[in-house]
Amino acid sequence: MSKRNTQAAKTAARERLRIEREREAKRAKVKRQAIVAGSVVAVLALAGGIGYAVVQGNKPSEWEAAVDAKIVAPANTTGENGTTVVIGESSAKKTLKLYEDPRCPICAQFEQTVGSTVKKDWDEGKYKIQFIGGTFLDGDTNDDGKLAVGSRGEGSKNAMSALGAALNVSPEAFLEYKEALYSAKFHPEESDDKFKSDDYLIEVGDSVDALKGNKKFQDAVKNGTYDAWALAMSQTFNTNKDDVSGTPSLVMDGKKLTGSDGQNAPMTVAEFNTAIDNALKS
Repeated sequence: MSKRNTQAAKTAARERLRIEREREAKRAKVKRQAIVAGSVVAVLALAGGIGYAVVQGNKPSEWEAAVDAKIVAPANTTGENGTTVVIGESSAKKTLKLYEDPRCPICAQFEQTVGSTVKKDWDEGKYKIQFIGGTFLDGDTNDDGKLAVGSRGEGSKNAMSALGAALNVSPEAFLEYKEALYSAKFHPEESDDKFKSDDYLIEVGDSVDALKGNKKFQDAVKNGTYDAWALAMSQTFNTNKDDVSGTPSLVMDGKKLTGSDGQNAPMTVAEFNTAIDNALKS
């Protein structure tokens, strides 16, 4: 083999080695760029995740937002923020104030025992009914209407909002829906915050003819249309001038109607009839 051929072979080998080294360098560069890019993406994703979590953590809850939301008053209401709910014939001279909390088990007992008698007297025009709803069993509304720390639930507020949706349909729908909420079939144990579920409140509504399949009512429940109104109603309860602090409480002409113990609301038909007859005569 000539020296010329040997030199050419060496030159070709060096060239192949150079090309291979350049290729390897390019592959290593691409790999490094991919690693850096992946790391950047991971960091951005982590930062984005943290940012999203922070935003979500600082986002007010539905009821915290309702505190500052514009109050939408249901139809068939009067007074400031629509918190005066008086149902009955204008010719009725007396008004029975009924203080109740949707989750209150004693209210449920009262409604299941005496409720039909109250409605019968109302149907006969003996008196109008003024409903004042509280949500103190949720344990999270101060006298100023602001939410307090240590909430025990949302059911009272949510049911109050749903009652607003029923009232917006008609006064009769409101009374029938209230009766259904307190019924043995639908009223939960006090420890069970079942009324916080919109679906459950709509299920209860389906037991009332005027609300069954009523899209306007259902949308109002799902969208929380009357959430702010529910809080305003609760504040009305908290600042009442009848010295009422518990439920159920019945007041007529500024005087509490009580049972045989002289302290608590009448819990039997006989006690109620005696108390209401005396109040109507006075």
